[in-house]
Amino acid sequence: MKQIKMVSLVGLMALSGPVFAETVFVSLEKDNAIALVDPVDGKLIKTVPIGQRPRGVALSLDGKQLYVATSDDNTIRIMDTETLKEVGRLPSGEDPETFAVSPDGKLMYVSNEDDNEVTVIDIAAKKAVTKIKVGVEPEGVTVSPDNKWAISSSETTNMLHWIDTKTHQIVDNTLVDPRPRAVSFTPDSQQLWATSEMAGTVMVLDSASKQIIQTIKLQVQGVTDELIQPVGVVIDKDRKYAYVAMGPANRVAVINAQTYQVEKYLLVGQRVWNLAFSPDQKRLYTTNGTSNDISIIDLQEHKVTKSVAVGRYPWGVAVKP
Repeated sequence: MKQIKMVSLVGLMALSGPVFAETVFVSLEKDNAIALVDPVDGKLIKTVPIGQRPRGVALSLDGKQLYVATSDDNTIRIMDTETLKEVGRLPSGEDPETFAVSPDGKLMYVSNEDDNEVTVIDIAAKKAVTKIKVGVEPEGVTVSPDNKWAISSSETTNMLHWIDTKTHQIVDNTLVDPRPRAVSFTPDSQQLWATSEMAGTVMVLDSASKQIIQTIKLQVQGVTDELIQPVGVVIDKDRKYAYVAMGPANRVAVINAQTYQVEKYLLVGQRVWNLAFSPDQKRLYTTNGTSNDISIIDLQEHKVTKSVAVGRYPWGVAVKP
């Protein structure tokens, strides 16, 4: 009897389709779609239409919803990660590109580049609660894991703006290298890492003093400085390594987050934009805009293991367990 039940269970699992360890969601800026990738098999599962010019993506706290900034629609679309249907929209303001969700999953901070603002959205209420004036052309945005700070980087003003998440007021500004792009906190919230697209640098700031404590210059033998344009940056949970997408240099920098030394440059696809860890942080996924693929990096060996064609101009990436 037990054997029959076991066979029936296996049969049901087979009928329900493949079970993936995790799913990588990739926004396709020129296909107006989201690609779903099985990273274990290294295969594109399917592509789902989403809206006009999707860029920034992030998952809800429970992983049941995917938020997608559709820039030309001036909205954040909400996709159900099981049905892959649109289930709502958030009032993002004009031309949303990047955004960050607070650690408690309640608020979203959206960069509005054309209006020089950050829009703060109550996700449950689907309502904008305030707009914060920042510098010219805000780009990257992040929230500290301790939910104390929201950071906006303004490309033209060359500043990082420290927004108190309780008052939604700017309490400090830090002048940084030109055209700051992505910003990311260490998991302990003690440091903020920021990239400068024009200077080819990564800056490490102390969260308490809000000052730069280290500037890391990225240089690759045989690659001209003008091609080294760092954008996305992520730091692992142990603050052992930071990884930086280097744009048209087609590489990811592996930086020792304790010594601030670059240990390796990994060759990936063309015009690498953004990065995301697998849930266990054993892999890193990169979106490569002009080669229309993502790269999968083994973080134990710091080696690129696969590339997966996903569609035209992959930009944002998020990973669901």
